Amino acid sequence: KNWKVRNEANVDLASVCDSITDPKDPRLRDFGHLFRKTVADSNAPVQEKALDALVAFLKAADADAGRYAKEVCDAIAAKCLTGRPKTVQKAQDALLLWVELEAVDVFLDTLEKAIKNKVAKAVVPAVDVMFLAISEFGSKIIPPKRILKMLPELFDHQDQNVRASAKGVTIELCRWIGKDPVKSILFEKMRDTMKKELEAELANVSGGAKPSRKIRSEQDKEPEAEASSDVVGNGPTEEPVADAPQEIDEYDLMDPVDILTPLEKSGFWDGVKATKWSERKEAVAELTKLASTKKIAPGDFSEICRTLKKLITDVNLAVAVEAIQAIGNLARGLRTHFSASSRFMLPVLLEKLKEKKPTVAEALTQTLQAMYKAGCLNLVDIIEDVKTAVKNKVPLVRSLTLNWLTFCLETSNKALILKAHKEYVPLCMECLNDGTPDVRDAAFSALAAIAKSVGMRPLEKSLEKLDDVRRKKLSEMIASSG
Repeated sequence: KNWKVRNEANVDLASVCDSITDPKDPRLRDFGHLFRKTVADSNAPVQEKALDALVAFLKAADADAGRYAKEVCDAIAAKCLTGRPKTVQKAQDALLLWVELEAVDVFLDTLEKAIKNKVAKAVVPAVDVMFLAISEFGSKIIPPKRILKMLPELFDHQDQNVRASAKGVTIELCRWIGKDPVKSILFEKMRDTMKKELEAELANVSGGAKPSRKIRSEQDKEPEAEASSDVVGNGPTEEPVADAPQEIDEYDLMDPVDILTPLEKSGFWDGVKATKWSERKEAVAELTKLASTKKIAPGDFSEICRTLKKLITDVNLAVAVEAIQAIGNLARGLRTHFSASSRFMLPVLLEKLKEKKPTVAEALTQTLQAMYKAGCLNLVDIIEDVKTAVKNKVPLVRSLTLNWLTFCLETSNKALILKAHKEYVPLCMECLNDGTPDVRDAAFSALAAIAKSVGMRPLEKSLEKLDDVRRKKLSEMIASSG
């Protein structure tokens, strides 16, 4: 009960932990459970010494100490973030050491609770330690998605210091993952004044941030790496290259949205069977709207896709266009979860390319490109459907299919083209003899796209079979595309 005794005990504990050099020392396991109570001490000087002991413990321990992380971090968030400045700083040091020991999820769970504290004085240090974690460890260790989820409520906080700290975290995130993903997710949830302030500050933010601190398991690897570089000897050293911001796919930062439940309630199924074309269009338009969300929760879309496949050939072109646009949105929002459905609908979409009306052609182009870009289809998947389409009796189907193939080739990686080019080169060579100039030009473009990606070698044998005029034209196109 005597605070001086508790104080001395914390000082002794810190001293013992400082003397430990082996993270597997059994004493560390005896100490771990103590900190839940010691850091919550009601006496401020004792609490501070308890945090000193915790910091010493975390420096001596390894990832095994993670078993105590939740209870200790919760105690820190509840009792240490409103104390004296030195106490707050030591609490933040301890929280960052838990990150170093790879208890990142616990750290972020703790912050999620801490930012809901009714006392603004306790929220600011929590947001500040969030900033320090990203700044020191980087976005590979601290998942941006978790941080982005916490920020909107901080922008609306009544305390200006909390809002200012949240702005600092946002700017720091932009240094790590780029401005666009951060802006697209956060800006729609912000007030206009905050948007303007951030826009002004983001103008001067550049990417290429590098971590200044490593998690413990990476630190342990460092001596080995240095030793191996010494063995190599005094070879020429490479110039350091400035890192670009970490490539983050916005899609991965989003939460999936369930669209099946609201679609069911919207009267979609009755609408698509209606005899009036305007009612059918309205029902599909509701699906297009719901599917425009950036990330759709996976589910059973098979019946919806069967319905859309029929509507692609609807007698009313406005209904057909709406169905085609809905498919494009589903592809963008579901990505690989839409693969089977994409393959199921592809033959009908390619056949529909015969429609001359610009609105239909535009919708088909956008949707076919979206299906490929979203990863619903790849070059190997589409071979048979492309082969069928380039033999279609309507020249427009042949030329537009080849245009889409060119897009697919231009947006595919080299390995995939090397895997599939043996199927596509003969097919395109055959199309160079087509009676329609647009088809021939589209075939030239597709061949040029193959050559640009994997070089001339796959085309050499086929080139020998071409007459001089065609060989010259293809060579010129390849040269200009390169």
